[in-house]
Amino acid sequence: MNPDLSVRIGNLVLPNPVGVASGTFGYGSEYESLMDVDALGALYTKAVTPEPRPGNEVPRIVETPSGMLNSIGLANPGLEAFVRDKLPELRRRRCPVLVNVAGASEDDYLRVLERLEPEDGISGYEINVSCPNVSHGGLAFGTDPALVERLTARLKRSLRSARPLIVKLSPNVTDIAEIARAAESGGADAVSCINTLVGMVIDVDRRRPRLARGTGGLSGPAIRPVGVACAFRVSRAVAIPVVGIGGILEARDALEYLLAGARAVQVGTGNFRDPGTAARVLEGIRDWMVRNGASRMEDIPGMLDA
Repeated sequence: MNPDLSVRIGNLVLPNPVGVASGTFGYGSEYESLMDVDALGALYTKAVTPEPRPGNEVPRIVETPSGMLNSIGLANPGLEAFVRDKLPELRRRRCPVLVNVAGASEDDYLRVLERLEPEDGISGYEINVSCPNVSHGGLAFGTDPALVERLTARLKRSLRSARPLIVKLSPNVTDIAEIARAAESGGADAVSCINTLVGMVIDVDRRRPRLARGTGGLSGPAIRPVGVACAFRVSRAVAIPVVGIGGILEARDALEYLLAGARAVQVGTGNFRDPGTAARVLEGIRDWMVRNGASRMEDIPGMLDA
């Protein structure tokens, strides 16, 4: 049996369910000597903001048990440099390319989308709502369902193409399902979950945080049970596809998300340990489907004996 690995998100068909998470894969060219980038189900780019961002002070990465903390601060060259220097490389990709969009205000997000809409080589957008909203006292967009719905609706209305809009959800909320429903109500074609959890590591000898900014985003295997639980809850709260993220190092990790209700997954921190992680995960999913009689990706969520 040769299972159908394709996944539909809005009008976009991913060739397979395994993508690479924003911020862990650069713009693809950084990995092309290490793996077949074009074999990915999707490449989610590093975040793009309207203006260049140098990022936070160093140190801004620290290892933790079964994971890592990062406080990169959305470092990126800015919108115009992305279009000029990065997009030509991305246009060469045969895999779908989804641009991760970030900002400090609703207008920031809108500005990025409006500038990118006429450009070729983009398959869709992933909206990072974990960013602090400067217009609301620094509260992250993704913690307020009303803000999520309004932002999503504004961005959806601005699209002139049929490119899908995926809202990336933060786990640092009381009810992630409520935020997912808000994104769906605003017109999102899918949601991805989860973004990193807030964490902190302290150097007890120096009596100070190991990260210059104090706290950072926790990723890696340590957060996988949280991510799977979120995917389970969100997939039952919305009708749109869910993309699972968090701690995927092996095919079995990805299959937890898929059985929980996710339609696709992203490999993040695992790319740092082994650039071939996504390829191994995909092969393992295919083998599991053959052994368990799943002919399509849509079959997997219904196979959970909960």
